[in-house]
Amino acid sequence: MTHDTFPPIAFIGGGNMAGAIIGGLLQRGLPASQIDVVEPLEPTRAALQQRWGIAAHSAPTAALARAGLVVWAVKPQTFHAAAQAAAPHTAQALHLSVAAGITSDSITRWLGSERIVRSMPNTPALVGMGMTALFARPQVDAAGRRLAEQVAQSTGQTLWVEREAQLDAVTALSGSGPAYVFLFLEAMTQAGVDMGLPADQAYRLAVATFQGAAELAARSDEGPEVLRQRVTSKGGTTHAAISHLQAQHVPEHFIAAIRAAEQRAQELAAEFGR
Repeated sequence: MTHDTFPPIAFIGGGNMAGAIIGGLLQRGLPASQIDVVEPLEPTRAALQQRWGIAAHSAPTAALARAGLVVWAVKPQTFHAAAQAAAPHTAQALHLSVAAGITSDSITRWLGSERIVRSMPNTPALVGMGMTALFARPQVDAAGRRLAEQVAQSTGQTLWVEREAQLDAVTALSGSGPAYVFLFLEAMTQAGVDMGLPADQAYRLAVATFQGAAELAARSDEGPEVLRQRVTSKGGTTHAAISHLQAQHVPEHFIAAIRAAEQRAQELAAEFGR
């Protein structure tokens, strides 16, 4: 499927993730005239219109009826109200949700449609290096899956999960994951400063280390345990650091933190999916 065969696309919500997807689609050649956005906040609407030249509206209108795909880029707590307002105009569309925690059962109930694809992107989508996991309800045909996948691929990589419940794990692992990396970058930068480096140099070293290590892992056929062992000589500096982390049970605490994020994703569904 090329941009020439894309249907008109409507976005409900015009925040950062919607902006990332819109930017990716336009850079791949989709005309701005094919995109509509519903965004209640005037400054956000103005920014979208100024940057991308797309049509942005404060509330759903009958113009939504032309959309073959509706992307739900709203916060979990506002999804229900947004769905109630837009549903009268979107019955014919395929629906792609990027909202954390809200199940496809809830979305189907609110919209009166079974053609639902749920996804969980992450913020590296803002620079075209996102990772998005997708789940489609059985009523979504192959063409619908392909369309949802190609829209998600406008911001980076994609993968499909077999069970919707797995999206909670995806949310915890890669959806929230960039914040874990930023936390480690903060700590590494502070350590560099404490050891006498200028803050800008410490930060540059930390960022480049994450970039390089991630790229090395992506290109390697070996798992992270083997890669770690290769730079951890017995009695060396890396061994001293890794031994300290393990003695403080940092890996176990990190796993527990990710499980806490998974639990919160499940709670979001219970709180806002009614």
